[in-house]
Amino acid sequence: MKQEHIRNVAIIAHVDHGKTTLVDRLLYAGNVFRENQQVEERVLDSNDQERERGITILSKNISIHYKDTKINIIDTPGHADFGGEVERVLNMADGALLIVDAFEGPMPQTRFVLRHALDLGLRILVVINKIDRPGARPDEVLDEVFDLMVELDANDEQLDFPVIYASAVNGYARFEPNDGNMDMVPLLDTILKEIPAPDCEPAGPVALQICTVDHSSFVGRIGVGRLFSGTLHKNDQVLVIKRSGTRYNTGIKQVFTFDNLGKKEEDEVHAGDIVAVVGVEDADIGDMVTSIDQPIELDPIKIDEPTMAVVFQASDSPLVGSDGDIVGARQLNERLMKEAEGNVTMRITELEDKTGIEVAGRGILQISVLIETMRREGFELQVGRPRVIMKKDANGKTLEPIEEATVEVPSEYAGKCIEVFGNAGGEMTDMASKGDQTHLVFKIPSRGTMGLRTKLLNASRGEANMFHRFSEYGPYRGEYAGRKNGSMISMTTEKSVAYALDTLQQRGTLFIGPGEDCYEGMIVGESAKEGDMVVNIAKSKNLGNQRSSGADKAIQLTPPTTFTLEEALEYIQEDELVEVTPKNIRLRKRILDTVARKKANKNR
Repeated sequence: MKQEHIRNVAIIAHVDHGKTTLVDRLLYAGNVFRENQQVEERVLDSNDQERERGITILSKNISIHYKDTKINIIDTPGHADFGGEVERVLNMADGALLIVDAFEGPMPQTRFVLRHALDLGLRILVVINKIDRPGARPDEVLDEVFDLMVELDANDEQLDFPVIYASAVNGYARFEPNDGNMDMVPLLDTILKEIPAPDCEPAGPVALQICTVDHSSFVGRIGVGRLFSGTLHKNDQVLVIKRSGTRYNTGIKQVFTFDNLGKKEEDEVHAGDIVAVVGVEDADIGDMVTSIDQPIELDPIKIDEPTMAVVFQASDSPLVGSDGDIVGARQLNERLMKEAEGNVTMRITELEDKTGIEVAGRGILQISVLIETMRREGFELQVGRPRVIMKKDANGKTLEPIEEATVEVPSEYAGKCIEVFGNAGGEMTDMASKGDQTHLVFKIPSRGTMGLRTKLLNASRGEANMFHRFSEYGPYRGEYAGRKNGSMISMTTEKSVAYALDTLQQRGTLFIGPGEDCYEGMIVGESAKEGDMVVNIAKSKNLGNQRSSGADKAIQLTPPTTFTLEEALEYIQEDELVEVTPKNIRLRKRILDTVARKKANKNR
């Protein structure tokens, strides 16, 4: 039975193709805001990190009302590291808006999210966005989208997709690029016409699969998912079937639907709608909430395996506790186990020797977002170098994760970029010219991507754009050289002095400025040569009782190199750690004592 008054539509796109801005315009078109209401741009990017990074990290549910129809909109992340979010929430949709930049065309993450949508049989509505952008080429991009669909084995019905041309930032959508329309009505009308209404049975047994988990300090865990059949009432008794197979009965305390930007409490919710329920205390992704008399089990939600792991440890730095309030190993353990409950895309396990907790995820960005969240909560911790997760095939041969990396770079720097990839174990699979830009595609081991972005930016003078996504597990490609330059390591626990740094900057690149707290074993810079160098960062000028005849030269220090979390994780070697506090990111050696470190190196 078709629920004609409902449409469930996901929005999928590559990073920075205007997805969240388009959602803003749909909210305005659905009269969600008052005429005089002050509204921030990218209203759905409510998380601080989402606003700072300019990416969507967490999927979100909203709804608008248009022509007596409720349109449930699911905003999904565009970065492959958060692909687990995409895989889950697409199960709630009947169709998807695929947003593609009218200049850039389909990009690696476009392929990633589109493949999942096509596999689920969703109706695709293509939105070619930013048609007002200089250099926009909507007709060519449309051909590229069609070619991508064919490449991803779309069926004939999916290949007959509707197309809308839009400029989200200017608030208009059009059937043709130059038809002059200046509102969002064409897009809304096309959603109603082309996205199928949910086909379900409101009178059947209750079947709700939890796709995301929300949390409230008042009511606890809130399970969110699509009600595939039946009608669910407040205070109903239901059967919960966990992913592990265990079953128990519970009472539903509250039921909600999504209304505009928030939730609306209801006495009953009907099949076809996206709902939230309170009462399943240990609600987890993939759990079924179903009828006790006629239980229904749906196919489990498939989620790709993690490809990269990092070990988290409680900080043992001499400066521990100076920035953060939460420094204990037990508190760190509790926080990460809580994360494991609600984040099925990460695999979080305690090491056998109890020295730390291994967090495995899709990539460095996903893991660094978790670290950044924790440092903002007041945690101090230390993390080691990321390691890729290997597998064995049927013959016992080692397989490693292989990424597909795409680079857009000015043609004059293409040769240097190819060289950088070659040194990191990459193999070029495609090369094409787009005006004065060159489009390069490589297959490269995941471990080869660590530190690669920095090398590319250096080789292209900051002009290269790189995106990579997990492609497959392939044969292990052997060892290759890591970072060649050694580290400058502080020999004492003191504040850095400008006089000492002035001398050291002639021997390499500094990571600290004057007056910063340092400790023995802390990495304060990169040496210009191979091999580590122990340095005195607190050395001051010896002053005699006579003034020198010449005036002292003014000390001019080059600004220190600073690292983001992702850059720090990619930079360090096996014997190094990243110390993370609410105010600082420091690099350090695992063994801080200089003598003990030399002994350990000799015994290797």
